[in-house]
Amino acid sequence: MKLFGALYDRVMVWSRHPKAPWFLGGISFAESSFFPIPPDVMLAPMCVAQPQRWFRLAMITTLASVAGGALGYAIGVWAIDTIMPWVTQAGWAPKIELAKAWFVDWGFWAVLLAGFSPIPYKAFTIAAGSMAMPLLPFVLASFIGRGGRFFLVGWLMGRFGPAMEPKLRPFMEWLGWGTVALAALVYAYFQLR
Repeated sequence: MKLFGALYDRVMVWSRHPKAPWFLGGISFAESSFFPIPPDVMLAPMCVAQPQRWFRLAMITTLASVAGGALGYAIGVWAIDTIMPWVTQAGWAPKIELAKAWFVDWGFWAVLLAGFSPIPYKAFTIAAGSMAMPLLPFVLASFIGRGGRFFLVGWLMGRFGPAMEPKLRPFMEWLGWGTVALAALVYAYFQLR
């Protein structure tokens, strides 16, 4: 079944839309506190489609993500008890508990690492608020971590993406299904552990 090639083509069309930066900002904001899809999936094709705008797009993503992180922080401060049943049902409770444990030892560095890495940043934004991490170090760590990640993605895609895009397109089905298979294996591994 061919799915990822057509999806890739659609994303490339969307990434050139005049309102695409607004959607990128919205996804970046939402992902930092509750949305499951990372903004990289929109930032990367937008930087490939408009390589001269990579810096601006990375800045939009970073600022919106940090603002969304502040919402996650506020949720942690004022609504952690209210959302915990939903967090538990969604299967995120262990991630929140892990984030809280990291705060005991690492604090600022835990937020910075979560902001840069594929670790669910939203768990750390909520945990930072619930653990009463000071707001200024939280925002600074978020800006450095998220900015480092999104500026790296933006620069790489803006610099090398346009040349790679024609070479990548023929392998999109293999890459897409390979990613799905890898995600399923990782999920199965952690479920069986």
